[in-house]
Amino acid sequence: MKDIYSKTVYFCILIIALLGVINSPTAMLLGFVFTIFFNNPYRKYSHKAIHYFLKISVVGLGFGMHIKETLETSKEGVSLTLFSIILTVSLGLLLTKILKLDFKLGHLISSGTAICGGSAVAAIAPVIKAKSNTISIALGIVFLLNSIALLVFPAVGHFLSLSQDQFGLWCAIAIHDTSSVVGAALGYGDEALRIATTVKLSRTLWIIPLSIFSMFLFKTKGERIRIPYFIFLFIAAILINSYHILPQTVTSNLVLIAKRLLIVTLFLVGSTISIKELKSTGMKPIIVALVLWIFISIFSLLYILN
Repeated sequence: MKDIYSKTVYFCILIIALLGVINSPTAMLLGFVFTIFFNNPYRKYSHKAIHYFLKISVVGLGFGMHIKETLETSKEGVSLTLFSIILTVSLGLLLTKILKLDFKLGHLISSGTAICGGSAVAAIAPVIKAKSNTISIALGIVFLLNSIALLVFPAVGHFLSLSQDQFGLWCAIAIHDTSSVVGAALGYGDEALRIATTVKLSRTLWIIPLSIFSMFLFKTKGERIRIPYFIFLFIAAILINSYHILPQTVTSNLVLIAKRLLIVTLFLVGSTISIKELKSTGMKPIIVALVLWIFISIFSLLYILN
């Protein structure tokens, strides 16, 4: 009987999210609360759904952007992206050594914080031959901090009176996962959303050089580097919109569907966070992740403001 209730509640929240009745932070919070009262009936499939829904959402958002503005935005974020990645990975390796944390776990957490959360962890893990338990711990911590960021960042942005440009850039640099970056910017404004999505996706491409660096760091050979190919579909969507290949009514509806699907994705992300798994990790991985996150948040905010 409880299983029927959990499935009913689960699908009701999905429908509400798809209809756009709730916003991004509420969707993730509902997902997290759901896991406290019920067991996720589709936990096995949730991670795959997040993987595909996020990519579809991001590509859909591309239909609301223009190539000229996108290129200008990408240029603005290049130097900050480079500095933040180098400093975050370096600090992560140092903290891992000081706290005597498992080297592979420390590197996965550092990579996830430096680039794009779960996507970076998933890409780097096979390169360094990380065990499944190590990957689960890194993903769990990243998703937890993403949830906090989604709630905290918009409030801080309004408190500091950050402009749309400033907030979008800050989200793209300081929040781990693309889903939470776009989710936080979604409620702040369309310009913030455009900048956050563009900079975050250009940042995602840094997975490639970081994977090569990881090969040398862990002395692994012959491992396949995962290239985030969906970014090319995102670029194609921008080009289609820029040259008016599709009617504006069609592209507007595609953007609307993408935003609604993103809210659904955030609910799924919230529903996959396991308190039990997080408790079993101990404090060291959480300390490393928290210090790195605070560092990159403050560093990028000061850089943007000055």
